[in-house]
Amino acid sequence: MLFAQRFISIVSRRYASTVADLYKGLINGDRVCLARSITLVESTHKEKQQHAKELLGQVLQGLKQRQQQQPRKPISFRIGLSGSPGAGKSTFIDIFGRYLLKQGHKLAVLTVDPSSSTTGGSILGDKTRMLELSREPNAYIRTSPTSGTLGGVTRTTNDAIVLCEAAGYDVILVETVGMLESH
Repeated sequence: MLFAQRFISIVSRRYASTVADLYKGLINGDRVCLARSITLVESTHKEKQQHAKELLGQVLQGLKQRQQQQPRKPISFRIGLSGSPGAGKSTFIDIFGRYLLKQGHKLAVLTVDPSSSTTGGSILGDKTRMLELSREPNAYIRTSPTSGTLGGVTRTTNDAIVLCEAAGYDVILVETVGMLESH
């Protein structure tokens, strides 16, 4: 019993420093920290969900302070795209995204794909259809599975948007799962 308590204490301290490290990396625009942060908020593990709440609390406080310092400047511009499978959403994002980058923006693209019934992960991988955009250093593309959520986005899409804002992305495109693909 004593060993288990010590182990839990050590693990909790490790995650606490990880949350602090993730936050520090996020506000410095570290893409790896952004990816790990989104993975953390997508986790269904109870302890990781608690750490995700801590991270999101820090992020929201930081964004609030940023907004107070520059009240007339929005943190980001958010655009949602939805349509039928094969309609060209990803192709449009690839072209439009490169245009936004040429205008000096930092772009995050959050795509939602149907989930594999076997693994629960994404089965289409929209990032592969945005090849040119995915090579750009000021673009971040993240594909997340629906994980059984209906409505075109995941249960954590809003959290992912907030994390992208904290990492300094000023335009965020959200591509919903194609209509009829989520069932």
